[in-house]
Order: sequence, then structure tokens, then C-alpha cells
Amino acid sequence: MDSKTPTPDALTLASASEIRRHMLDQVGIRCHLRPVRLDEEAIRAAMVADGALPRDIADALAEAKARKAAAPGLTLGCDQILALRSEIFAKPGDRAAAADQIARLSGQTHQLYSAAVIYDDGRPVWRHIGIARMTMHSLTGAEIDTYLDKAWPAVASSVGGYQAEALGARLFSRIDGDWFSVLGMPLLDICSYLRLRGWSFA
Repeated sequence: MDSKTPTPDALTLASASEIRRHMLDQVGIRCHLRPVRLDEEAIRAAMVADGALPRDIADALAEAKARKAAAPGLTLGCDQILALRSEIFAKPGDRAAAADQIARLSGQTHQLYSAAVIYDDGRPVWRHIGIARMTMHSLTGAEIDTYLDKAWPAVASSVGGYQAEALGARLFSRIDGDWFSVLGMPLLDICSYLRLRGWSFA
């Protein structure tokens, strides 16, 4: 559902993400897309400079999106942060940057913080942060190049240079935590909240 006019039985999604839209659609949550423009890099950099934790940055960005897109009824904002210990990764600017990110994650366990905030008629009423711990194999430079030969440029917009639901799965030895958070939002928790509200699923 793409209409920008909210209805009582539809959620406003503060995103243009087709993956998030598909996830909601698959579980019967009708949604209207309302992408917002935020200077996410500036917000992220300011919070990092202030010593904010990765999970708090994800939460702040999700709320900023929900607040800016807020419409009558429920509005959902989401954001995902990849952190290797205290270091926060951004989207790779080119293939070389993607190769560098994968090399730095190689043999390490990093975290994905997937935040969701719901606004109801312009005020926050619910928030949650899903966490996944991603352990990557120790990879050689040749293995990384072979992977990117097939995965690039599809992963150009993927922080960390991978899509774990696709070819990127072969880079990992273990994934712990919420799989839906890996994909971009804590879907089970969103569904549970809506169910408690008596939401009418399609």
C-alpha cells in the first residue's frame, strides 16, 4: 500500500525501504510509505562525539524518523546501527570501502542494533531495540574479492558490505539474536505491540 493518506487500519512507515515494507506486508500489516529526509550522518557524528552508545544512536535516529513522518494514527520509524565494539560503521562509499569493512569485520563478532519507535498521533508510545550478534569467518583478501565480484554493487547500500540474507550468509560462522533485526527491524516485537493494541491484521 503506497498511498500517503493514512487510514485507521494502516501504519505510516517512515522509510522507503522495500525490505521493511515487504516484511510488514508479509505479516499482514498494511502500511503507507512516508520517507523522510534526515542528515543521519550529522546526527550520528554528533552523538558519537558526545560518547553515545550505538544502541542509543539507533534509537535516536528511529525516533527522529517517526517524529518527522508522524501522521494521524500510528507511525513507525526504524534505524539500524552496526558496531564493532565501540566503532560505528557507515555505508561503504565504493567497492574498496566495502572490502575494507569486511576485512575489519573478518574473524570478529559485531553487533547490529535494530531500533523501532512508534508514534501515535504525534507522540512516542512504544520503542524497542533488537540486537543480533554476527560472527564472521576469518577471510582472506582473495575470498573477500571473490565475494564482492558477485555481491557488488548490490551491497553498496549495506553497512558492513554484506547482505546476510543473500550471498553474505557464507561470510558468517554464527548469528545470534533476532533474525528480523538483521533484516532491518524487530518485527516480532512490533507485531506483539500491535496485537496488544487490538490491531487489525490483513
